[in-house]
Amino acid sequence: MIVERQNNEILVRFSAGIKTSKIQTILDYLRYEELTSKSTATEQDVDKLVKEVKKGRWERTKKELGLDD
Repeated sequence: MIVERQNNEILVRFSAGIKTSKIQTILDYLRYEELTSKSTATEQDVDKLVKEVKKGRWERTKKELGLDD
């Protein structure tokens, strides 16, 4: 593995023998860290958003599946 810093980027090179799915999992985590690094959201904010998104989900699912008879 080779790690290089160029301008405002960090380049990481792996040998071709490593499974790309494992690398993708690590990259997904690093992307998450990058996207959330400047977030000011609290855990309570996230909980409120999740509750809002889930509200009425079962009713919508039943309707989509035709189970709301």
